[in-house]
Amino acid sequence: MRKRVWVPLVVLALAAIGFFGFLPGYLEAGMNKIDGKPLIPVSAEAQALHKTLQIVDLHSDTLMWKRDLLGNVRRGHEDLGRLQAGNVTLQVFSSVTKTPRGQNYDSNGGDTDNITALAIAQLQPVRTWGSLLERSLWHAEKLDRAVAGSQGTLIKVSTDASLDAMLAARLGKSSPVGAMLSIEGLQDLEGNPANLDKLYAAGFRMASMTHFFDNQLAGSMHGLKKGGLTPMGRQVMAAMEDKGMIVDLAHCSHACVADILAAARRPVVSSHGGVQATCKVNRNLTDDEIRGVAKTGGVVGIGYWDAAVCDTSPRAVARAMKHVRDLVGVQYVALGSDYDGATTVRFDTSQLAQITQALLDEHFTPDEVRAVMGGNALRVIRAGLEPYRGG
Repeated sequence: MRKRVWVPLVVLALAAIGFFGFLPGYLEAGMNKIDGKPLIPVSAEAQALHKTLQIVDLHSDTLMWKRDLLGNVRRGHEDLGRLQAGNVTLQVFSSVTKTPRGQNYDSNGGDTDNITALAIAQLQPVRTWGSLLERSLWHAEKLDRAVAGSQGTLIKVSTDASLDAMLAARLGKSSPVGAMLSIEGLQDLEGNPANLDKLYAAGFRMASMTHFFDNQLAGSMHGLKKGGLTPMGRQVMAAMEDKGMIVDLAHCSHACVADILAAARRPVVSSHGGVQATCKVNRNLTDDEIRGVAKTGGVVGIGYWDAAVCDTSPRAVARAMKHVRDLVGVQYVALGSDYDGATTVRFDTSQLAQITQALLDEHFTPDEVRAVMGGNALRVIRAGLEPYRGG
């Protein structure tokens, strides 16, 4: 009898070890890929220029996965070692809290969720299993632990002073990487605008209104109704600008984009995506929307995956950037990789010289390359971190 009892328990234990130990990494490895196609040759000129750049990437989803930022797992697209190898100055880490089953670019409801199962499989704290707010706060805790354990090689950026300290530290030999928190869709407010205070206190300094479905703040480009800002959305946007949180247009419906651009008192960003002129995908920005972002003084972050630029080649990334430059000026272009966002790309963050070379091949000057690779984003982030004082 005792043997009969223990056999199922052993089988159950082995199954649990497989589920909780193996499955999360297996799923991630299958969703965040490098396509393996040939890279472009990087010249000595591009390599030399790349080493002098201040590089800023406005969007990655690395915190969603059960992976140590300081480790050497080599899954996905980035970790601290690869950020350093790519000469990244500042990485914006996004918090993803909910995605719909059957997720697609055209039409999704908000009544299902993939991230709950992921949170359980990754053995995240129980408080995160049923709360979107707690999932974001958990992502902030993960970053804080990585920063604390990095011996100064990863620095959290949430104020002008911390940004300046990180940039000053990079003038030495250690070359630390800055890390700033963002939110992919403010459904993590859970219908309560006061929760913005908790997210701000945890260090979040950028947020988009929506992700892949309509929520209580606005319509998503991938939602069912695709409406504009709701009264709550307008209230939260104003509060974000007052506090010093950058408003992100990514995933917003065209009506939502129009409402944000009309209401903006401060520079806004489109953190990751593309442009309709070079890749006609619904979430990419029209020329009028690009002009609107530029009018606020913001930036358009160009992604590296197929639906952003209709290819994974660094040359396709550079062509989208060239369109923005030629339309409104080079000061409004930035990087927005969407690394580790269930995307397939050509190169990981250690290989960002691919973009430097592609920009030079598109006849960007070295100063223009400096602006695109990080100077523009640093300008907008610095402006956005300060609480709004009117004017």
